[in-house]
Amino acid sequence: MLPKELIKKIKQIEIRTNRLVNETLGGEYHSIYKGQGMEFNEVREYQDGDDIRMIDWNVTSRTGKLHVKKFIEERELTVMLVVDASGSVAFGSEGYYKNELAAELAALFAFSAVKNNDRVGLLIFSDRIEKYLPPAKGLQHVLRVIRELLYFKPEGTGTNIEGALEYLNNIARKKSVVFLISDLFGSGYEKALRITNQKHDLALIKVSDPREKNLPSIGLIRLRDNETGEEIEVDSSSKKVREALTNRWEYIEAQQKDYLKKSGIDYLEIDVSKDYIKKIVRFFKERARRRR
Repeated sequence: MLPKELIKKIKQIEIRTNRLVNETLGGEYHSIYKGQGMEFNEVREYQDGDDIRMIDWNVTSRTGKLHVKKFIEERELTVMLVVDASGSVAFGSEGYYKNELAAELAALFAFSAVKNNDRVGLLIFSDRIEKYLPPAKGLQHVLRVIRELLYFKPEGTGTNIEGALEYLNNIARKKSVVFLISDLFGSGYEKALRITNQKHDLALIKVSDPREKNLPSIGLIRLRDNETGEEIEVDSSSKKVREALTNRWEYIEAQQKDYLKKSGIDYLEIDVSKDYIKKIVRFFKERARRRR
């Protein structure tokens, strides 16, 4: 039995993300994520301007009139949501946690997919594979995906992006649209990202919090690593301490962005303190423009 608060949260996410899909993202999603090919639909008489390569000579010879084959797009796709549930995403300084943002983004992509009759699967990971839901269609399945994202309690606290992607590549035989949603804590996942991007249509969505790279000046504070449990005390009133932290984060982010750009991996960072919808619309439009 789900707690009432969770049911309310699921309903809120359903209403908000469904509205965003219907009003804003539905068309953008469809324009980017097209089917894997074309399938035969019907034969009709030739009309001026038709591609002569589409002439069906068997029907033409039988009827004595030119006929062409008509094809339609194979619309159905498989969308895989690969979502980080490590200890580091259970953090939020703005009253909104990174894991809550990850769940809402995953819900947004899931509703976009189900609106286009695509199948949606879910892979939750930490330093291990936590949960796998095979791809399926329909609203009830999407609601189950959201419930798992909000209600599931991971066993691990660390981050193993490489292991999650290797698992995905082993079970997803058919090319899929993959949304990897993570704060990118961890290391050694670069090769796995590249392989996944070659095998599937990968989009990397990074969730972040402003306090991770900008400490407030409030004196001595204790910082805790949610993945390892390690704690350190720092003097946040020291400008050198604050600058050192900011510089470290900027260096890490620059390295990440440089690698992703060189590897041709689509990347978007979403900050928990800011509205994300305009960034996602712009992200979708840029992807669509590059694919024309």
